[in-house]
Amino acid sequence: MKTDHWFYGLFQSVPDLITLLLPGGGHVTPSLGPDAPGDALYRFEAPELKAVNHRLDGALWPRGSESGTPEQPVVLLEVQMQGTAEFKHRLAAQSFRFLQLHPQVLHLAVVVVVSNERLRLGPAELPFQLEAFLAGVHWLSLEELGQQPGLDPLLSLLTLPVLPKPEIRSATDRILKPRPDLVEAVLSILGERFPHLTREEIMALINLPTDHLRHTRLAQDWMAEGEARGRLEGEARGRTAEAAAVALRQLNRRCGPLSEGTSARIQALPLEQLEGLTEALLDFSGPADLAAWLVQHGG
Repeated sequence: MKTDHWFYGLFQSVPDLITLLLPGGGHVTPSLGPDAPGDALYRFEAPELKAVNHRLDGALWPRGSESGTPEQPVVLLEVQMQGTAEFKHRLAAQSFRFLQLHPQVLHLAVVVVVSNERLRLGPAELPFQLEAFLAGVHWLSLEELGQQPGLDPLLSLLTLPVLPKPEIRSATDRILKPRPDLVEAVLSILGERFPHLTREEIMALINLPTDHLRHTRLAQDWMAEGEARGRLEGEARGRTAEAAAVALRQLNRRCGPLSEGTSARIQALPLEQLEGLTEALLDFSGPADLAAWLVQHGG
């Protein structure tokens, strides 16, 4: 509007004018002009709010309604497993940004899944407007959820990322006994949670028969990868043993009969060093050359 610059100039010169517009205002006499005293209550600025990209963890739309209803609102879902000081401010900003981009939404629910209620997701003191927004957010603690008896298998599934490891076996039993179709989801979640465990160790952790696991696509993929890895490891061991045997035969010819200790040291060498030894021994003239080579290469 053409009057925007006029208001800009007025509030820039008399920032305390805003006190007359606030509820309960009128008890302050604003100082006018550039000679306003240093004890003025307000300072004025016109900040530029840069666009920030917010990617929501999930938005769930009720079928047949773009605006939502009191019984089936549009749902914004956020999952927060680590503490972060700016989360609550970001949650409010992205929620209202969502409403700005979807003005047809009349009924909105915001659901935040957290690992536990001890997470620090913002400062202790917040603006009351932000507190009012957060009071309407549904907070779901997975730790607290996991302590509820008689939990639905799907809800129990949500608790696997935070359950203490000793409780996982019994929890998966409660999930998979009524819902064996969830085994792939269980394996996927545990694979993400315990990336340091092998597939076989994860399968043992949930204590399910291998025959049962073979009927699931994910388990079949896991076992196929494990079998392929086993074949590769077996082939590598075979090549190493063959290279060690070749090196020992040639060394016995060039250096004389080797002691059991020296033979054992050579058999323990990795394939790459064995291949290097096989080339180097062509220049050996006796046991001293072999001993020097082993010292130099840490064998």
